[in-house]
Amino acid sequence: MKTISLLIGGDRVAATGGGVFERRDPVTGEVATCAAAATVADAISAVEAAAKAFAAWSSASPSARRSVLWKAADLLLERREDFIAAMTAETGSTPGWGGFNVAFAAGILREAAGMTTQIAGEVIPSDKPGTTALAIRQPAGVCLGIAPWNAPVILGVRAVAMPLACGNTVVLKASEICPRTHVLIGEVLQAAGLPAGAINVVSNAPADAAAVVEALIAHPAVRRVNFTGSTHVGRIIAETAGRHLKPVLLELGGKAPLVVLDDADLDAAVDAAAFGAFMNQGQICMSTERLVVDEAVADAFVEKLARKAAALPHGDPRNPGVVLGALVSEQAAARIDMLIDDAVANGAVLLTPRIRDGAIMGAAVLDKVTSAMRIYREESFGPVVSVMRGRGDDDLIRIANDSEYGLSSAVFGRDINRALSAAKRIQAGICHINGPTVQDEAQMPFGGMKDSGYGRFGGRAAIAEFTELRWITIESEQHYPF
Repeated sequence: MKTISLLIGGDRVAATGGGVFERRDPVTGEVATCAAAATVADAISAVEAAAKAFAAWSSASPSARRSVLWKAADLLLERREDFIAAMTAETGSTPGWGGFNVAFAAGILREAAGMTTQIAGEVIPSDKPGTTALAIRQPAGVCLGIAPWNAPVILGVRAVAMPLACGNTVVLKASEICPRTHVLIGEVLQAAGLPAGAINVVSNAPADAAAVVEALIAHPAVRRVNFTGSTHVGRIIAETAGRHLKPVLLELGGKAPLVVLDDADLDAAVDAAAFGAFMNQGQICMSTERLVVDEAVADAFVEKLARKAAALPHGDPRNPGVVLGALVSEQAAARIDMLIDDAVANGAVLLTPRIRDGAIMGAAVLDKVTSAMRIYREESFGPVVSVMRGRGDDDLIRIANDSEYGLSSAVFGRDINRALSAAKRIQAGICHINGPTVQDEAQMPFGGMKDSGYGRFGGRAAIAEFTELRWITIESEQHYPF
């Protein structure tokens, strides 16, 4: 098997000392990828390459940057099958999820391309006679992007697209779970015409992650950090960045509630709940983990949902028609089993058949979940959804907000004014009325509240994350008091 190399300074290079690590297919157990295991020295080399490339890329015209990003979107689509194969082998995802990742990531690149001419400033009236005061945005420098495995093309591209559009150069720290997928992103962007060193991709063995990330964040040339992943690791990233006074954008865990009001269209709510809970085996930061349902309609709702969930095909993601492929590992599936066992032992009712074969699980629906159960609070990140019952809108909103997380959410109800009122009261960065919790658009401000992080990816909102806002004056002759 060919070893996946690091991408540093425009070259594919081995790790210092020749170290490698393996990622195994969660379904077959076979080696999916053998990748270079970067050292701290390699991390420093990647940042230095990005710093060297910064002068040329930051001074490139908006049209030049737009052309490269647009071409990268085309090349990404051309390599669709390569990305799907890598994702299926490394993460156990279905080809449908892989194809969606590629298509959406191409849209992220095109949106970023459109933003190259939207990095605007303003003239601010000055009280000082003869002075023109300007507020301008400039590239920040080298940006570090740390991307996860669960939507690896979408989130890997998102970690670098807007930084590049703003004129920064980047280092992408690949996930240890999908190094081949993330290196492919670097290859595509380089083939699109980025100058050597404008994008660098570093993969590392799991045991070396802490040292490599520390070295990347600590390097003086790194001026911005973005991280998508768990809240636990996000705290470590934020603390490390804070010690070095580096701004960081964090998109972290979630436990999205979907609130079903007593006037909701139950069939529509069930369809959205099933999609949100079981897409990519529930391994999405926006996954619907909590169904907060009014007691008046709860029995009818759970009966419909359980029937739909039990009928969803599961199995090897390479098999045609499979909706639920493999979880990222057998350990992840075992953890879901443990959460289900704990819930049932404390009074929850499992409404679907208990199905697990290694890393593959069937869809699970738990009814009558309460705060006495671990699954009430812990992010499950798997194909299980919890139903929590309440009485009246105030009680439903209380339950929806009874979480440390606040990324995505949804409200279902026919009275739109009432549903909008509920949406405004939900403590989450995103809320969809009569739509699923799992959705994204490249131009939308994407991010969370509370322990789901801070900062925003997407469209104009991301410009502020990856530029420096500066005050510059142009002055005529001045008169001084001495």
